[in-house]
Amino acid sequence: MAQQKKDPAEGGQTDRSLTMSRAMVEAIAHEMREDDDVFYMGEDVADYGGIFDSTEGLLEEFGCDRIMDVPISETAYIGAAVGAAQAGMRPIAELMFVDFFGVGMDQIYNQMAKNTYMSGGSVSVPMVLTAAVGGTYNDAAQHSQALYGTFAHLPGMKVVVPSTAYDAKGLMHNAIRDDDPVVYLFHKRLMGIGWLPAPDGPKTPVPEDDYTIPFGSADVKREGTDVTVVTLGLHVHRALEAADDLADDGIDAEVIDLRTLVPLDTETVRDSVAKTGRLVVVDEDYRSFGVTGEIVARVAEDGLADLEAVERVAVPDVPLPYARPMENEVIPDAEDITDAVRAARGDE
Repeated sequence: MAQQKKDPAEGGQTDRSLTMSRAMVEAIAHEMREDDDVFYMGEDVADYGGIFDSTEGLLEEFGCDRIMDVPISETAYIGAAVGAAQAGMRPIAELMFVDFFGVGMDQIYNQMAKNTYMSGGSVSVPMVLTAAVGGTYNDAAQHSQALYGTFAHLPGMKVVVPSTAYDAKGLMHNAIRDDDPVVYLFHKRLMGIGWLPAPDGPKTPVPEDDYTIPFGSADVKREGTDVTVVTLGLHVHRALEAADDLADDGIDAEVIDLRTLVPLDTETVRDSVAKTGRLVVVDEDYRSFGVTGEIVARVAEDGLADLEAVERVAVPDVPLPYARPMENEVIPDAEDITDAVRAARGDE
């Protein structure tokens, strides 16, 4: 049976483990110490520390001039972040929930994403837009979406979706240092906060030193030979759970964590599918016009002659329900992934 791939931080390099929220905060604090132009702004990010602990502890070290609570006007503060970035600073602006992007969308996709192009390259927009994504805690249709496919569809922004503490820290370092705008989306279920327990897996060994993970570099979280499962965020852990269950029946699934959608590491996916011949794509975003279709299309465009089967597992095109049984029904779980893998093998 193939074993889950270990994080690069393992193997004696570090003895400590962090939750994903602590790993993110550690990266942000390091960058703020190194560069006075880095600052963080958003709703409830100062005194409260972020409702998902995304900034917990930063106010005490850096003060309210650099960890700033803002009025409830996404248009205003995202626009301010764009302007600060163009003036040479490196702001991080947080959307409390990714669902709120709509009220500041012009600033995001017409300004943040396009101003470098529209200026003929005379200005850069080195900013990070962070946001909590995903469901599984019953906060209804306006607070539970993933929506990373929406940002990936609009050119000009890099899109990051970590699944572990190790990846979260390295990707955050890279995001803050990047000279282009980066949308950094963290799944609220993975943050490791007390009132929203995380699954096994996102809390990992994390080195104390700073390090970067390059964008466009997917990670094979578990090697296998029978079926390729491609996913990101929370569903990396659900796919690993499914792979362990399948292994009991002699089915060897390979699990790929995309880590970033823009840029997208198509090569790692294609190489895996060339080996296994079967592809299952799992996504917490909506099924239509989204990530699952894009991954399948890229593999198909490569003309893999040995591709035997394709299955997609995603949220159906409905608003996320408030009622827990209904939410559990529409968000894919490990059993849904197991069923899709079996279907790809022709077992069902």
